[in-house]
Amino acid sequence: MIIPNLKFALILLNQPLTELRQQLKLVWSRSVLKAAADGGSNRLYECMMGNHQSYIPDLVTGDFDSIRPEVLLYYQRRGAKIIETPDQNYTDFTKCLRIVLDTLECNTLKVEAVVVLGAMGERFDQTLASVNTLYEANINSELPVYLLADRSLACLLRPGKHVIEVNTGLEGPWCGLIPIGNKCRQVTTTGLKWNLDHQPMQFGGLISTSNTYAEGTETVTVQTDQPLLWTMGFKDDLSVPNTKKSDSF
Repeated sequence: MIIPNLKFALILLNQPLTELRQQLKLVWSRSVLKAAADGGSNRLYECMMGNHQSYIPDLVTGDFDSIRPEVLLYYQRRGAKIIETPDQNYTDFTKCLRIVLDTLECNTLKVEAVVVLGAMGERFDQTLASVNTLYEANINSELPVYLLADRSLACLLRPGKHVIEVNTGLEGPWCGLIPIGNKCRQVTTTGLKWNLDHQPMQFGGLISTSNTYAEGTETVTVQTDQPLLWTMGFKDDLSVPNTKKSDSF
């Protein structure tokens, strides 16, 4: 759910946006900074066919091996800042996120989160690269970063206690907690059908996929000692969970 007074930074990646058109329009209206990473510019241009002039990104970044020349020229002529990032050691998403975070800081722009459309697509390696970028963002910024795909969302929970509201009516039936990265020595949850109670989680051991919510629950709490990937389904409209971190358990 998009809470009306929240503001975002938006990043568009190189995946089809047709199924996310309504979500894109809603997040765009709440975004104080919009960036397209390389081929994500093509996707924006295609998705908003007939209404291009209303959807001009603030930034277009990348090594420009995917963006079509006419699309690059169109956005450049209409005021988008063009930033070439030729470094092949990092993905276009990672480089774009760094630029977005720097731009927010340099211009003292206040946002509550970064929303990324097109981060989970057809290629499994690129999906994992997007998750890896979440870990880098976790180190370099306090801002949460949400990855949105068609009817699914993922974000990285930092060590500590988190409260996730799941009573908006927009949630899908499934959710999961995945310990990608370090082993989590202790994870405790409430509000799930299959809760965890001070249990360790790691690949090769316990992970929580295809979980769901306890009947009648309004919030899920997650206590973790290491970064932990939260993922959930949502219905046809956009759902960005209201995630709050508490100092107490």
